[in-house]
Amino acid sequence: MPEEYQIYHNPRCSKSRQTLQILRDNGVEPTIIEYLKDTPTAKELKKILTKLHLKPKDILRTGEQIYKNQFKNMSFTDAEWIDIMVENPILIERPIVLKGNTGVIGRPPDNVIKLF
Repeated sequence: MPEEYQIYHNPRCSKSRQTLQILRDNGVEPTIIEYLKDTPTAKELKKILTKLHLKPKDILRTGEQIYKNQFKNMSFTDAEWIDIMVENPILIERPIVLKGNTGVIGRPPDNVIKLF
């Protein structure tokens, strides 16, 4: 049985749409999780970070207005950053593509090719 792919997707984001298209062009129909509507729990986000081999700050969208207004130049623990991202999912970098016990951030979208 082939491993399933998941994409944490924002359909309004061009990079997310491009990444999804690359998956489909390569015969992959991933489970699509619109993370702004179906936000991962703190436990799920920790699992995602483990698969990505990244820390919470590594997937933080620092260009978002909410980050600039509320969190810029502030210091938090990894657990606190995870809670902040769960409360403000717009701060989670997108798209995130997972396959089995590994994953990549689709920035640039071609990063997803590493999972094939």
